[in-house]
Amino acid sequence: MRNVIAIAKKEMTVYLTTPWAWVVFTAVSFVSSGFFIALMERFKDIHDKVRLSQGGWDEVPADFQSLRNLTDGVVMPLFSTMLVVVLFIVPFLSARIFAEERRQKTFELLMTSPVTSTEIVLGKYLGSLAIVAATVGVTIVYPLVLTMFGSSFSATTSERTSTLEWPAVLLGFGALVLWGATVLAIGTFVSSLTESVIVAGLITFAICLLWMLIQALAPGAGEPVRGVLEYLSFEAQLRNPLRGVFDLKPLVFFLSVISAFLVLTHRSVESRRWV
Repeated sequence: MRNVIAIAKKEMTVYLTTPWAWVVFTAVSFVSSGFFIALMERFKDIHDKVRLSQGGWDEVPADFQSLRNLTDGVVMPLFSTMLVVVLFIVPFLSARIFAEERRQKTFELLMTSPVTSTEIVLGKYLGSLAIVAATVGVTIVYPLVLTMFGSSFSATTSERTSTLEWPAVLLGFGALVLWGATVLAIGTFVSSLTESVIVAGLITFAICLLWMLIQALAPGAGEPVRGVLEYLSFEAQLRNPLRGVFDLKPLVFFLSVISAFLVLTHRSVESRRWV
């Protein structure tokens, strides 16, 4: 375990001493703040219309009924949008985990060090996961802002929306982190197969995008194929957590995918130890 922690710390140091990590942090902060402001403006516009109308929420279309409160109207849509951002960011964060080692010819040195392949894979994955969690963690600032200032904003609306449903918020944030961890595991495996960081990033992005869109094939398929496709779809698995609904099935699914790709990465790294 000591070796795993040491490798994880080294991986984090490598990330934090390169401009790429700080560019990613800045980009995620900028993009997420833009979406947050847009969602808040939509929320405010709808509540202003409701406050001025005689029928209240009865006149609001069904598609906008989720805007009754800050949790469903702002925070959860923000997390859903960040899924796409994570899909673009994490593949290129994960691409350098092993590909960069091979490109710089330090992979052989790593293989001859007194650590096992399991420790190498786990250490690099956990160190990278800490960076991904920190990147995604930017989004938790917005619920905190709403908690601090939501009551003064909501005082002008037709009903109280000052209190966030924190269990639902934390569940949505957990789903976002779990999605990032899954993309990272896939990217770690792909990175172990090539020395090109760009190729590893693009392949990881393609795999995750296609996997997320599997559900689009489900409506045209018959049973039991439809059920299998819906179960395997990342989008379908994330649906309940992003609605604030606790379900063990997505947790088991994503942990299984992460474990499977880490095992594949271990086999890939171990095979090169004897080359």
